[in-house]
Formats: sequence, C-alpha cells, structure tokens
Amino acid sequence: MSAFQISRRGFMQAGAAAVGVTSLSNLMGSSALAAIDPNSHGQRVFHASHFGPFEAVVRDGRITAISPITELDHQPTDMLMLGVMDRTYDDSRILYPMVRKSYLDGWQSGDTKPELRGKEEFVQVDWDTALALTANAIVKTIEENGNEAIFSSSYGGWSNAGSFRPNVMQQRFFNLVGGCTITQGDFSAGASQVALPHIIGDMEVYSPQTAWEVVRDNTEVFVLVGCDPVKNNRIEFTVADHGMSRPWAEIRDAGCRFISINPQRTASDSYLNADWVQIVPNTDIALFLGMAHHVLEQGLEDRAYIEKYTTGADRWIAYVKGEDDGTAKTPDWAAGITGIPADKIREMAELFAKSRTQFGGAWSLQRAHHGELTHHAIINFAALIGKIGKPGEGVGFSWHYGSGGMPQSGQPTPTGLSAGKNLVDKLCPASRIVEMLENPGKEFFYNGQTRTYPDIRMIYNAGNNFVSHQQDLNRLLKAFGKLHTIVSQDVWWTAAVRWADIVLPASSTLERDDISVGGTYSNDKIYAMKKVIEPQGESMSDYEIFEALADKMGLWAQFTDSVDYMDHIRAAYERTGASKTTPFEEFWEKGYALQPAPPEARKWVRHGAFYEDPEANPLHTLSGKIEMFCSSIADMNVPDNPGMPVWQEPLEYLGNAKEGQLHIVSPHPWYRLHSQMDNSAKLRELYKIDGREPVRMNRQDAEARGIADGDLVEIRNERGAVIAGAVLSDDIMPGVMSLYEGAWPDLDSKGRCNSGQINWITSERPASGLTQATIANTCVASVAKCEDAERPNQAHQNPAILTDYQFAAIDESELGLDRVADIVESLYAEMEEGER
Repeated sequence: MSAFQISRRGFMQAGAAAVGVTSLSNLMGSSALAAIDPNSHGQRVFHASHFGPFEAVVRDGRITAISPITELDHQPTDMLMLGVMDRTYDDSRILYPMVRKSYLDGWQSGDTKPELRGKEEFVQVDWDTALALTANAIVKTIEENGNEAIFSSSYGGWSNAGSFRPNVMQQRFFNLVGGCTITQGDFSAGASQVALPHIIGDMEVYSPQTAWEVVRDNTEVFVLVGCDPVKNNRIEFTVADHGMSRPWAEIRDAGCRFISINPQRTASDSYLNADWVQIVPNTDIALFLGMAHHVLEQGLEDRAYIEKYTTGADRWIAYVKGEDDGTAKTPDWAAGITGIPADKIREMAELFAKSRTQFGGAWSLQRAHHGELTHHAIINFAALIGKIGKPGEGVGFSWHYGSGGMPQSGQPTPTGLSAGKNLVDKLCPASRIVEMLENPGKEFFYNGQTRTYPDIRMIYNAGNNFVSHQQDLNRLLKAFGKLHTIVSQDVWWTAAVRWADIVLPASSTLERDDISVGGTYSNDKIYAMKKVIEPQGESMSDYEIFEALADKMGLWAQFTDSVDYMDHIRAAYERTGASKTTPFEEFWEKGYALQPAPPEARKWVRHGAFYEDPEANPLHTLSGKIEMFCSSIADMNVPDNPGMPVWQEPLEYLGNAKEGQLHIVSPHPWYRLHSQMDNSAKLRELYKIDGREPVRMNRQDAEARGIADGDLVEIRNERGAVIAGAVLSDDIMPGVMSLYEGAWPDLDSKGRCNSGQINWITSERPASGLTQATIANTCVASVAKCEDAERPNQAHQNPAILTDYQFAAIDESELGLDRVADIVESLYAEMEEGER
C-alpha cells in the first residue's frame, strides 16, 4: 500500500489508539437557539435549509414539529412549516441501496437491458454490493473509454443549502481519479451568464442589486419585466431569510410606481399594486426596440451619457431606425408583434425616460429562443435614456432572487472541501445533454470556443434531478440507451433515480452536520446545520458515500485529508468573517453567528462606481464600457447573435403557432424549489388538482374548448403530452397557459405524463449558437379536456422493489479495484509538485 492508500479503517484504528475520536457534533448536537418558552423541553435542534432556519422539535428520536425562528426568518413559508418534516418521513425516501434487476443480473456479461430503465424492479442490496458495482463501472469506463466517458450531471448545488453539497463531493472524488466530463452553465440563467459579461462586464444574473433603501428613497418607476420577487424569494440557494419581504412594502408605500410587463398577473403585481401590461411571450425584444425608436423620435435619449458610458450605440440606433434593413422599429411595428397597443408603448417609453426608473428583468426572459438578446435589449434601452449606475435607477437581473436588494455584508462565507483539479477538458452545456448523448464527436460552439462532445458511457448523478429539468424528456430517455451505467445518489425516488441502474441512498441534511450562510447577496448570517435525527434506513451523507467509495478504491486519505469530518466544518467556519468575533464553539452551540452589513452598504448602487468615474472603475468588457453593440460577440460570427439586440422570430410563439395552439410558459413554482417538495403530501393538498399540476389559462381560451375550472386537460405538441388540472383566470392573457416546472413525472400507457411535468413537451433546441442554453419558455401546444385519464397520479409511489431476490455475492478481489492506484500514480507523475 502506497502513502496515498491509507484506508479509513487504518486511520480510525490509529486515531482511537492515540486519543479517541470525538466529534463536536456529538458533544453539542442537541443544543440550539433558546426556545421562546423557557419551560419547554430541551429537545430542540437548530437547523437551516433552502426554506429558512428553524428549530426541529424532537421526541424519541423523531421530529414532531418545525418551529420557525422569526428573528432570523422574516416570513416562514408553508414549505418550511409543512414540507420539511413531511418529506423527511415520506414513503418516497430511499432507505437502502438498490440495483436495477437486469443490471444486477447482467453486470458481468454486459447484458443489462438498458431499455428496461424506469420500467423494471429494483433489488435491495447491501452497501458493499452497491459500492463495488459503482467502483467497477467507474474503473471499467476509465480503462476502456477514458475519463471523459464519465459524465457528471450534478451541477449548481441546489440539492441542499450546505457547504458540503453532493455536487462538490462528487467532483472532489472524480478528480482524484483524473476527473470526468462536467456540466457547464445552468438552467436558471444559462444564456445571460454567457452573454452579459461581454456586454456589461458581469454575469448580472447572479449579482447583488442596488440597496433597497436607495430604491425606496430615489426610484419613481420600477419596471418588472417578467419579474416576480414575491414568489421567487420564497426560496434561496443558501438559507432563505426572506429579508426583502418588508422592504418591498416600504418601496411601494414610499410612492414608487410599479409597471409589470408580463403575460400573466403575478403575486408581486398584486402585492406591489403594479400596473399590468400584457405582452405576447418571447417578444420583449420587440417592445424595447419600439420604445427605443419613440425615445429617439422624441429626442429623449441622453446623448452625453451614451458618449461617456457606452460603445457601439450608433450601430444599434441605425438598426432601430431601420437604416440596416429598411424596417423602422416603431411602436406600431412593435405593437403588431407584442400585442401591446402602440400608444401604450409610446406612453411607457416617455414615462421611463422622464422618470427615475429601475428595470428588473427576470431570468425567465432569457430561457427562450434568442433569450440572451432580451437582457441585452433592456440594457440598451436603459443606457439610451441614461439610467445605468444612478441612485435608484438602472438595470438589475436578480431582483427576484436571493433577497436581491438587501445590503451586503462583504464578509467571506463558509467554503467546504476543494474539488481539486479536473484533468478532463470536456464539457456539456447544461441543456445539451440529449445532443451530447446522441452525437459523440460532434462539434459545437460555446462562448467563443469550438468544442466536441465526448462519447459518454456512464453518468454519475448526485443530488440532481436532471431527468426532470432537461427538455424533451422522451428524447433524453431514448438517448440513455447507449449508456452502460447510470448511478444516481439521492434522498428520494426522483425521476433521475427511477431511470438509474445503481441507486445510492443519501441522508437528508436533517441527518448530518453541515454549515451554510444566510442570503445569497446579504451574506450576513452563518448557520449551523446541525444533525437533528439519525439517518433513515441505511442512508448515509453524501460525504460518507464518497468517502466509502474512495475507500473501496484506495483513495480514502486523499478524499478526507485524513481528518475527521467535523474538522472540515470547523475549518469552513474559520474562513468566514463571523469567526473573527464569534468562536466556533459558541457559534455551533447557538446555531448561528452574525456578520452584519456595514452602514455604507445601505447606500450601494449597482454600477454606481462605474457611473461616478468610468475611467477609474471600468466595466470588465473589451471597451470598459456598456457595449450596446458588442464587437467581441459579433466577431464570433454566430449567425443568430449579431452582437446587438435585434428582433428574430422565435422558433415557436403565438406569431407562428398553428391554429388552436397556445403559448405555454413554465415559471418557478410557489410551493416547491423546482422539483423539491413535490413529494410533500401536505403541500400537494394546497394546490394540486386531482393530484396533478395546475395549469393556469384564460377563461376565454378554456370556454372555447369546453374546459371548466378544475377539469383535467391534456396539453400536447409533437414532442409529447401531459395531463394537468385547469385553473381558469382573467389574470393571464388569452393565448397563454402557465404550468409550473418541477412536477415529478408519471407516464401512463400512452406515454403521457400523468402528473403534468412540463418538460415532456418543451423543446431541446438551444437559445443560440453562442450560449447553447435552454429555451423552455419557447413552447406552444394545444389543449383539450382530458376524457381518458387512466388512473390517479402515481408519481410519488415507489417503484417495485425486490427485498429477497437471490444474487451472487461479488468477490471484490476479482474486481481488481486496486488498479486505480496505477491510474492515480500516473496522474501524479505528470504533475508539478504544487499540483500534487
């Protein structure tokens, strides 16, 4: 055994012989924030989640209640109060390792019958069997096809709020054996995160917004372009504290006028008393072009601002005026595309130009064909009227997320284990998995680089329900046929698990220790995610699973750094700003530590430093300015992105839909975080219709099709069909339906999704040749009353499981997993000392 092959058993024996191994978790796991009632029993444990911080009330080792902490969470939601406990004990929990029956029978011969994925039984196995099969598949793939043939579908880290998320643990593990093909970008903002750095020097979609006090005191008009902060701020990438719930009311009550440009009236529109302007989906570019033309015609543009802070304006203005193509982008022209009356377009253009105006653009706008050009159009219009960087004015593309607008602490936050170095340079844009599987070796263009898709043979998926959020799911499942192994590691029987070969049961965060931070942008609280209960069944934390897998392959010491897990949590805390004032023991005992925003953060303006002195504080663009015409994009010669926002007809929308088709949009849900919480029966009782996802549609559209409120409907296009429950409303424009994304799928005998999972009918086409991002919101379909639903929705019922199936034990000595050492040693031999 080499120095790199210290085993977990050897380390634990040595540690016990020396001083004994005692974790802080065991010492301090039951102490939490003081209960409101000092006479209440002490079995209350502090924890934190995407849905907020809380105390779990525990009796006899079982959670009996969730108690919100209102001084930390300003608006606890049903997801916290009902969903957290409900899903912890739901029947959809994966309690034991599982292997698909045909895979278990045929793993040696290769006759694993991949066409039966999602259809046949799983066999309950022991951990040694599941880990041995997983390790064997990894080593076999590397030796026969190279590391690039393994694809990590885990990205983004939305599985839980902890610092030791499964996607990081997975990448750390695979990088120890040379890496694998990874996912690049994401579904949330895949188009703009590529394009906007070229245009305005930053991703913007994941950036802090102007401090809300500045908006309250300065903004006269706030334009919500598809933006719904009241709904979307209910959840959080880290720990939700709902800090912007009160500030939005203060901004409203200070006299700010809200204008909402959206196909449907939202919760934010109602809360903020917004004027609702209906727009045909996917036509926002035309609207902003039409307003720009009116501004130019009326001489309302800010020429001094344009000269000082932008580049390429003349090229775009020439297009707006029609000097390029002979078509002036007038309000009348825009009205014919957007459905907004020309006079209303003129009225808004003048209002926005003459007022202190803040634009809030949603991520959903760029999840469309030519999507990145929508945000570019908003930027160009705001620059044309001289708004960006001024107090209470400008553009922001994250007002609807992460309590955007909360002052920033500016302090460092917990960082977990390093993922290490991936020696594989292959990648797949998040929404292009189907294309990658179907076309190994095919060239594709992504953000200025021409790349080729690898020949994937194995997928390892940890904590990511990628089978639900990919588009055109029928094509995805068909593409799975070329894979010899799919490993899925999760807490629940999600779609990504149901179509796997090997299933590794992960514990929920309530059954492990971790650490997180409050507020994506405020970063003003550090949270202890303390273990509340013991793991359900034989589940293990993601760290423990990869630790065990690494141990199987002789890589335990490298994965763990040969230290106790709790020491990793302590080290993560010591890297925060809070550690300078609050010792770790005090933090862990209390459950949280504060690192407040300084007073000056309450006066911060997005792009403010650039506006005050653009030479001293240039943007990170090629010119250092706002690129109204972006030469760096134009020089890439991408046919569908000429470097400036122009109108191009979407692949499918109301302007080219077939007779009877409606445009269907798929916003983020109210009672879920994407697909998380769909397995909470108590939450489903609040909104599902006959067990299906509700689809909102205009009364006129419904009545014309004989559809009544509460009817089951079938929504269909050439890609597939879904069954949903109709909700009739006057607050969605005619011609449009709204079906939340994230429902768990359930296929009937006709191949229809019986639960209303939208991605059976969304298009797999990319947003553009520049970004390769999703176009989930570019989708048309027909709808009719469903008269032939076969059965109730079974999306939340477990697949058939064989608990007493007889199979041959695996002789690990015959697998030769120790040959991984040769792979690892060869990798180290090619590295510099620092890399080693």
